[in-house]
Amino acid sequence: MNTELIVDARGVHAWYGSSHVLHGVDLQIARGATVGLLGRNGMGKSTLIRTLLGHVRQREGQIHLFGHDASRFEPHQVARAGVAYVPEGRGIFPNLSVRENLMMAARPSRDGRTDWPYQRVLETFPRLSERVNQLGGLLSGGEQQMLSIGRALMTHPDLVVLDEATEGLAPLIVADIWNVIGQIRACGIATLIVDRDYRKVLARSDQAVVLQKGRVVLSGRSDELAGNPALSGFLGV
Repeated sequence: MNTELIVDARGVHAWYGSSHVLHGVDLQIARGATVGLLGRNGMGKSTLIRTLLGHVRQREGQIHLFGHDASRFEPHQVARAGVAYVPEGRGIFPNLSVRENLMMAARPSRDGRTDWPYQRVLETFPRLSERVNQLGGLLSGGEQQMLSIGRALMTHPDLVVLDEATEGLAPLIVADIWNVIGQIRACGIATLIVDRDYRKVLARSDQAVVLQKGRVVLSGRSDELAGNPALSGFLGV
């Protein structure tokens, strides 16, 4: 097994009850790589993420993380392996303060790295540094998204999975989020990005995969996919 791959998923199928959502999906994410996951709504992007993270129990196929078989991993095992998840909907703890939301996630990486300590997260998100004692539930949507990303970084992951991180946010906040995604990429953390703005995803990723009805219909280098005339047909643009 190739240990240079953080994620090596092959022939992945997933179901919700009797609904067969993923049909033999392959996905590879190398160490330090940024991969875009594209497709129209309802094509299986979030299901693929949730399957890789162990949230979807009805699944088949091979999923390897860091060279180890993770096909039957539970979500906590995936997290401990070095994968951080920024979910659609943010998933922060509304009754905990900003500081508590961040500190409850703090731990070194598997190899002892502490590149993203509490102070660095606050420096990266100045809005949060002004609100460290405020409850998470009282933050704006953009601030909650910053908190969710900051919390993920404090686990010192090898891979951050971002599911619609800019959804519903004001343009200035969206620009801030993309800037932070660039910082994550620059420091060598791998990222898997789902976002409606496919042009930004392709411009900021190394590889991309396009799903249609739970199947991979296009994959390859992002700069090559950006010029592929078939892309617009699959994305409905």
